[in-house]
Amino acid sequence: MTTRSSTDANRVIPEATVARLPVYLRALTALADSGIRTCSSEDLAIAAGVNSAKLRKDLSHLGSYGTRGVGYDVDYLRYQIAREIGVTQDWPVVIVGIGNLGHALANYSGFRSRGFRVVALLDADPQLIGQTVAGVAVRAFDELEAIVQEHDVAIGVIATPAVAAQSVADRMVAIGITSILNFAPAVVAVPDGVDVRKVDLSIELQILAYHEQRKANGADAAAAAAAAVTVDGGAA
Repeated sequence: MTTRSSTDANRVIPEATVARLPVYLRALTALADSGIRTCSSEDLAIAAGVNSAKLRKDLSHLGSYGTRGVGYDVDYLRYQIAREIGVTQDWPVVIVGIGNLGHALANYSGFRSRGFRVVALLDADPQLIGQTVAGVAVRAFDELEAIVQEHDVAIGVIATPAVAAQSVADRMVAIGITSILNFAPAVVAVPDGVDVRKVDLSIELQILAYHEQRKANGADAAAAAAAAVTVDGGAA
């Protein structure tokens, strides 16, 4: 078993870099699956969709894993990034809220392959309790405390309607869950020491709509400018 030195444990990596490390890990996994054993920073940057200077700066926070003239050992760098973000171990996860989104999350095969194990699916609806989703039986939300203690759960996923999100988060925090992934369309308040990542699909779609509108407006403006040039040229 590999252990971290005190220097590793005390090292602070910028949040923006932390957010990109899973992207690099995914790109390295794809390269490894394609049989590629070494890659340059430029190749890895292209695979990850970032510029190579940013990638090299990000990886410098982890240490020096590249070899000049050779590049990166794909498997070794993949292990080092996985170790840094904590997915070389098995993380038990509970999902609360087994509606359509909860079903989709429960069936997502990427959890297991990336170091996360869904140990329980919970819901407050008596009609859902006892059903099996992705091989896991849906249990009553009232069993949350016992499940967290049994599996030493530190990560909870909220996939409930907005009205229930805060109460679910409060209960998770009260029993020791310190990291929450919130898919509910609501902001939840948590105390210091608890990390919340919010995923709002509607907001992401609205951002895309904004960019689509800008592109459409730009195309309209370009067409109008071209038409004006044509009219001016004809009048001349």
